[in-house]
Amino acid sequence: MATTEEGTDGRPAVTVIGLGEMGSALAGAFLDGGLPTTVWNRTPDKADALVAKGARWAATVRAAVADSALVVVSVKGNTVARELLESAGDALAGRAVVNLTDGTSAEVKAVAEWVAGQGAQYLHGQIMTIAPGVGHPEAVVFYGGAKAVYDRHRRALRLVGGRGSLVAGDAGVPVLYGMAVHDTMWGTLNGFLHAAALLSSEGIDAGRFLDHAGASVSALLSFLPSIADRADRGEHAVEHGALKHHLPSVEDLVQESRARGVDDEFPGYTLALVAKAVDRGHADDDYSRLFEHFTKR
Repeated sequence: MATTEEGTDGRPAVTVIGLGEMGSALAGAFLDGGLPTTVWNRTPDKADALVAKGARWAATVRAAVADSALVVVSVKGNTVARELLESAGDALAGRAVVNLTDGTSAEVKAVAEWVAGQGAQYLHGQIMTIAPGVGHPEAVVFYGGAKAVYDRHRRALRLVGGRGSLVAGDAGVPVLYGMAVHDTMWGTLNGFLHAAALLSSEGIDAGRFLDHAGASVSALLSFLPSIADRADRGEHAVEHGALKHHLPSVEDLVQESRARGVDDEFPGYTLALVAKAVDRGHADDDYSRLFEHFTKR
């Protein structure tokens, strides 16, 4: 018997389209949460373990979509996501689509607009964890789009990640949130790995460094709210910690790196940014002044 708003036992039903590493984790989380779950994948044998666990297999995307009120998509790219949803035809009407596929904000908005044109509601989700973290109470998921979908299917969405939240009515915003987290992550990782290389040149283990300096490194995150506030307000003048005090420290780091044969491109880029801001008369401003460099179009 097909399920629409609820499963045959009165519980909400969900369909998962795409059973790659993430899609399989999502379907597993729904099953573990007790939700009737229908699955579809281009390669049927990827569904075997989930079917053995209680999932219902659908032979076509159309059948999978028709089976549930909530349709979750997790595939490789939004072009593929739209092609698969298009194959559902008029079965998509009246459904709630939650797209968890990675891509750009423009791609997501295009899919959202198309889905709305088919008479369905759309919510985009950006999962901030790898597949093994799906379903964890601390897993973060950013959602954007139809609030009605988020509210109506909140129980199912909580099974994806316990710290999911609706961040905007614009479906493209979660993508930017996710990219911002990754942007911060990569900058932090690159900085630490450069630091580890510098320490290694003296035979110092990075772990030993953290034993002594871990608290100082962790405290760096406490500066982000004040930097964010200054960037948002466009007010950068400070009494302490101005760019003119950063400049000699960065210069020293570049010279030390070169002297030790450690790649200096990363700190050299920082030096160029700070020096340029100081030359433009911002020596007494906070480091947040560099925000203007990155917003230049």
